[in-house]
Amino acid sequence: MSIKTNMDLGVAGTVTVDDLTRAIKNSIDRTGMPEDQARLMATHVLNFFGYSERIIDNVLEPEDRDAFYMLEDSGILTTEREETTLYDGREWRIHYWMFKKDKIAELSEAQRAKEEANRDSSVYDRLIEDVWTTHRVLPAAPAPPDAEPPAEP
Repeated sequence: MSIKTNMDLGVAGTVTVDDLTRAIKNSIDRTGMPEDQARLMATHVLNFFGYSERIIDNVLEPEDRDAFYMLEDSGILTTEREETTLYDGREWRIHYWMFKKDKIAELSEAQRAKEEANRDSSVYDRLIEDVWTTHRVLPAAPAPPDAEPPAEP
């Protein structure tokens, strides 16, 4: 069973490493997670999913599940449960993890906007302190064509 979404993530709604990295970086706290750590986490999480839209919870180790719960708290992942009846009449529950692509897109775009704003403002950060107080001397305007040339000494 696949889940259809209308997202602007990657090709046909695919969650990319860059998108997930930005979303993780923007979702952790006010200071954000360092780029390298966010990329490692994004790669680690995407390795579980592969090309699937959801994964079964049973494949996770406790440490991985902790990371998934953290991403669920930040709105990047969500869970789903399926119940089935076994032949002997017992109920069996299967738990799945899925990406919340709309939240990933929102967080990724917000992080992209922050990066763009930082990139734009950094131009001014590199200027010398008194750049606004210095004056530029403009070259003299060319003489009009009907003016006489200056006399030679």
